Amino acid sequence: MSVPAVATAPTRKVETGVLAGTRTLLYKEVLRFWKVSFQTVAAPVLTAVLYLLIFGHVLEGRVTVFGSVGYTSFLIPGLVMMSVLQNAFANSSSSLIQSKITGNLVFLLVSPLSHWAWFLAYVGASVVRGLVVGAGVLVVTIWFAPLHVANPLWIIFFTIAGAALMGALGLIAGLWAEKFDQIAAFQNFIIMPMTFLSGVFYSVQSLPPIWREISHLNPFFYMIDGFRHGFFGTSDVSPWTSLAVVAASLALVCGVCLRLLKIGYKIRH
Repeated sequence: MSVPAVATAPTRKVETGVLAGTRTLLYKEVLRFWKVSFQTVAAPVLTAVLYLLIFGHVLEGRVTVFGSVGYTSFLIPGLVMMSVLQNAFANSSSSLIQSKITGNLVFLLVSPLSHWAWFLAYVGASVVRGLVVGAGVLVVTIWFAPLHVANPLWIIFFTIAGAALMGALGLIAGLWAEKFDQIAAFQNFIIMPMTFLSGVFYSVQSLPPIWREISHLNPFFYMIDGFRHGFFGTSDVSPWTSLAVVAASLALVCGVCLRLLKIGYKIRH
């Protein structure tokens, strides 16, 4: 006598390993900043608009860049990229230091997550926040001056690479810092000056030779200049030079970040 076959419900494949953990942590990090989007997204957009209104009102008609580009048009890509970089750094650094201080970092330490999962989740969330804020700044400010896209591939590359670099740098700062004051000092004395002195509000070609050469030592300059090239088709330096510098900086910072995560620098005692 044959036994009738029993119908069974199709089994669902459960994701395990690095991929499942990375996706869960990434979702948690994105949700963390999105829950307070009025502070993490709307506030940076408002700040960029204020910069545009003040500097654009004062210097429009008095300054032309790249031959015929109006100052307000020149300023918009710089403000967009500045917002991307600063917010990508703030996302990973603030998240990690907050977890360390409140003590909930232990829940990640006891989970079977590799250092790659930590890196991809934190940096991925930083890229998402940077892109959201940058898109918000662009949508709001584009109404103030004409802006054309000359090469979208340069825009995409420098936006993602810049956000990833700053997200990894923020992760390094979060690992190193032991209190919020140290993160604030890192941001106020390193990130902020390097961002403002990278050509956001001016072309470095207008600087005296010595300061122009010093500006070329700032990797933030290449991120902003390459991003701006995507809109105008012209820039202070070749976009290929900017690509090489940004790619090398990204590889270096990511390598250091992964090494610190692997050894558990200041998080495994």
